Amino acid sequence: MSETTPEITIPAELLPADGRFGSGPSKVRPEAVAALAEIADDYLGTSHRQPTVKNVVGRLREGMSDFFGLPDDWEIVLGNGGTTMFWDCATFGLIRNRSQHLSFGEFSGKFASAVSSAPFLADPMVIESELGTKPEAVTTDGIDLYALTHNETTTGVSMEIKRPAGSDGLVAVDATSAAGGLRWDPAEVDCYYFAPQKAFASDGGLYIAACSPAAQDRIKELASGYRWCPPALNLKTALDNSTKNQTYNTPALATIHMAVSQVEWFNQNGGIDFAAGRSEESAQTIYSWADASALATPFVTKAEDRSNVVATIDFDDSISADVLSKVLRANGILDTEGYRKLGRNQVRIALFPAIDPSDIEALTKCIDFVLAELA
Repeated sequence: MSETTPEITIPAELLPADGRFGSGPSKVRPEAVAALAEIADDYLGTSHRQPTVKNVVGRLREGMSDFFGLPDDWEIVLGNGGTTMFWDCATFGLIRNRSQHLSFGEFSGKFASAVSSAPFLADPMVIESELGTKPEAVTTDGIDLYALTHNETTTGVSMEIKRPAGSDGLVAVDATSAAGGLRWDPAEVDCYYFAPQKAFASDGGLYIAACSPAAQDRIKELASGYRWCPPALNLKTALDNSTKNQTYNTPALATIHMAVSQVEWFNQNGGIDFAAGRSEESAQTIYSWADASALATPFVTKAEDRSNVVATIDFDDSISADVLSKVLRANGILDTEGYRKLGRNQVRIALFPAIDPSDIEALTKCIDFVLAELA
């Protein structure tokens, strides 16, 4: 039987200016939507092989390179399908024989599942840890790719990205909910890939992969007759097209333009320090509030493992987090529900850079108001 939602009205003066706190798709800034509308007549519905669109793709690639501080010999590779598609692309085009995967939540385990089904690869080495914690990579003979996850969206755990000591394998990092809101060092990574529907405040259906020279060499090696690969999953094809500021097949033009608006907003305001700084401020607010609350507790017990882009907060059994989220939704505060497969009495709050830190502060006041009413 579903729980009845109490009729609780949060005072208007407590409400955030924007009530979108979803972990993906995330809040899209109104300015990005307006910028798309301004050029819609000349951009939307036009050929992606012509300068009008290729110039925007070029802006995206250049903006991402500048934002991440990439060396000149790195490439930003684009392809349709999002992160899920990229896992299949990497299965064919980045792993030579055997990979190691760190699994500590729903999404970090999916790449390993894709690889384990590939008949042309050795069984992957999977290192797991309890939900709410993170495992560590282990340098291992025969591993030619280490698959890390910068931020586990389901549990709110993030990890510092470090290349396994003494390893000559590639390091590929799933950064879908991390890119834009967490810092990383290109020296520790060979392929940093993500979809733009989270910190880059766009829509899904596109993958963006920052590839080092070593990753580019591996892509070319495996595409040179090493094994057959479906054309749509061929990273060499994606790499070649990206250097021409286009994609292999027709992309979602609105998605590309909104991502451009976001990365250029970042860069105009201070780059990664600005973007990650906003997420860090929001994280400090939400975790400090939960630590001080009598009814709420951060799910991730180790403070150093707590994510700055997705916060998971448990509640005392006397409070139903589902009811809390329903009351918040009825008041225009959206998508605070916990991840369904985790099955905990918790809320999950996005802390992406597009979300104003002052709105996180307002959210905590709204939760406190609802908790008092429920009690």
